[in-house]
Amino acid sequence: MIWAVLILWIPLCATAQEEESAEFFLEEYTDEFQNLFFEALKHKGIQNYDRAAEKFLECKKLEPDNSVLDHELARTYYLDKKYNLAEGYALSAVEKNPYNYWYLEHLMRILEKQGNTLDAFSDRIPIADQALKSNLVRIYYQKAKYEDALQLLEELPKSDFNQNLKQKIQDSLKKGAPPVVRNESKREDTVSENPVMGYKNRIEKLISNSDYGALRPLAKEAVERYPLQPYFKYAYGRALIGTEKLKEGIEVLEAALDFVFEDNALKNKIYTALAEGYTALGNLKKASEYSNKIEPRS
Repeated sequence: MIWAVLILWIPLCATAQEEESAEFFLEEYTDEFQNLFFEALKHKGIQNYDRAAEKFLECKKLEPDNSVLDHELARTYYLDKKYNLAEGYALSAVEKNPYNYWYLEHLMRILEKQGNTLDAFSDRIPIADQALKSNLVRIYYQKAKYEDALQLLEELPKSDFNQNLKQKIQDSLKKGAPPVVRNESKREDTVSENPVMGYKNRIEKLISNSDYGALRPLAKEAVERYPLQPYFKYAYGRALIGTEKLKEGIEVLEAALDFVFEDNALKNKIYTALAEGYTALGNLKKASEYSNKIEPRS
């Protein structure tokens, strides 16, 4: 479990080191650019993808070499199922910044939809580079493509991290089965008398009614009683943001991610709340970062 957490977070840390703070990011661009970028994010958030792409393209006229815009356009077109357009912009983003984990991860997702491979673009992307290969190993691991990950690991220098990752992959291959995903609806039926579920049911009702004032003390109480339950941390962070305690809410939500492993639905809720919180703070770059992590429903 510890190594799984490390594998998830190391790419994030590497990306964070390369990225500038939101303040510097915004200072570099004109008010026109910021307004267009903000509008694009809002349209993408409400699934108005044509309008979002239009605004990102207007941004691109102002900053044609900006890899963030290429990545945003790739993400927007992917969500709109326009995979040919998404592939072109994803390739451009990786070409400009080949060591960004999330750019590469999204490109691989699009190529998979297109039935394409990274080898087809070796003239544009340094696929033999060790740093890029290291990111690719993590991507294969996350997608449970263990054989591909092992093969690529053999091409990388030996290190404690790589050896531990290799052991994790081999263990996964021995198990021969994907991780079990919890069936939440069935779980609710069988443990309806459980006090944890009692809290959850009350919290979900308050969230559905956007009653964040009432949610805040209830969620805080649930977190204090059950500190290892990530859903309650999410609910408390959501309530803080809903009551304009933005920085506190973001801190709680980001901490909640440390406790979430296989529950993708909960991750999406946390990412959505974080995107909302950072947008309210005016930190568009972080809002975009979390918005891009939200997985569309199949």
